[in-house]
Amino acid sequence: MAQRRRGLVGAAVLSGFVAGVCAGAAGCSGGGAVAEDGRAADPVETLHRAADTLVEAGTSKARTSMEMATGGTRVTIRGQGAYDYRRQLGELRVQLPQDPAGTSEHRPIAELLAPGALFMKNRDGVPDDKWVRVETAALSDGNLVTGGATDPFAAAEVLRGTRTATYVGRTEVAGTAVRHYRGTADLAVAARDASAGGRDALRAAAKGFATARVPFDVYLDDQGRIRKVRHRFSFVNGQRKEPVAVASTTLLYDFGSPVDVRLPAARDIYAGRIAQE
Repeated sequence: MAQRRRGLVGAAVLSGFVAGVCAGAAGCSGGGAVAEDGRAADPVETLHRAADTLVEAGTSKARTSMEMATGGTRVTIRGQGAYDYRRQLGELRVQLPQDPAGTSEHRPIAELLAPGALFMKNRDGVPDDKWVRVETAALSDGNLVTGGATDPFAAAEVLRGTRTATYVGRTEVAGTAVRHYRGTADLAVAARDASAGGRDALRAAAKGFATARVPFDVYLDDQGRIRKVRHRFSFVNGQRKEPVAVASTTLLYDFGSPVDVRLPAARDIYAGRIAQE
């Protein structure tokens, strides 16, 4: 019975969160590309290793931005937090956009990211001292979109599915020298090569998105760490027949900074129904 209640909660969170946001709004082949210092001779292989390089880095802070274009209007959801890549645990504070009239603001949503699970606090219809737990593999997008922010490690693991990529050139991100790559990833391939903790969620995304092909731009520093990655997803919202264009951007910085993520105890998980919005 408790398991059934958790399923109802997950379904309500998915429909309420994504639909609530949307309701407020009426490459070339990678072979042969060579960087000037010779380190990027094979862009595809370089990007396949990007997630593993983050694991070696250990931790970082993160900023996220998710833009949704629907009904001719674009809305943006922003987040900020930190991530432990070795434990695959992260925390974000996600700020929903204002209502169309700009007269009311939503409370920031506290999110905890873990292998196979998303925990959210400050959701409407949930007691203030409780968290909602959602199984990411049960979401049609694998939580690449639902939470309003893409899990930073999931964003990196999408690159394991890189099929084509080109080296664009050197530039800067937040004052750091980086190499810019542009390409397309396949979510089904990414799921096959992903870590055990992210495999099922990416497999769900490969089946649930309008297309498993994901165009991206990514910027790596001289250590091969992702400093910025922007994915363009095509998400099928249950309330609309046509796909919703979603651009998700993740910025990573302050590598090695302390990150202490503690998941909520079972007694702090809300098992009731979410009020329909």
